[in-house]
Amino acid sequence: MAALVAGIAATTVLAAAPAHADPVDDAFLNALDNAGVAMTATNPADAVAMGQSVCPMLSEPGQTAADAAAKVADGAGMSLGPATMFTGLAISMFCPGAIASIGNGQNPIPFGLLGF
Repeated sequence: MAALVAGIAATTVLAAAPAHADPVDDAFLNALDNAGVAMTATNPADAVAMGQSVCPMLSEPGQTAADAAAKVADGAGMSLGPATMFTGLAISMFCPGAIASIGNGQNPIPFGLLGF
């Protein structure tokens, strides 16, 4: 019985341990800061969640990077210029398959409308 209580206590302590930040999320937030993309009225977790939403947006039929940037602009309340930068950084950080395809000479996302 003592072993069961000790096991439950250990599990409780481990479950209560603080979560560690994801290095990719931190890199994304640093890239936004370095690029001067101001995320007004958005906390870091919301900025990361918005960045992570870009890849699924692009996977929808007929969607372009311009469409994703427009959705980011609307969702974050920013102009299209910073939203375009945000979208590009999100693609580079959170869409590794797209970046690998570009490295192989393929264009998995229609960038033409943004001038990429």
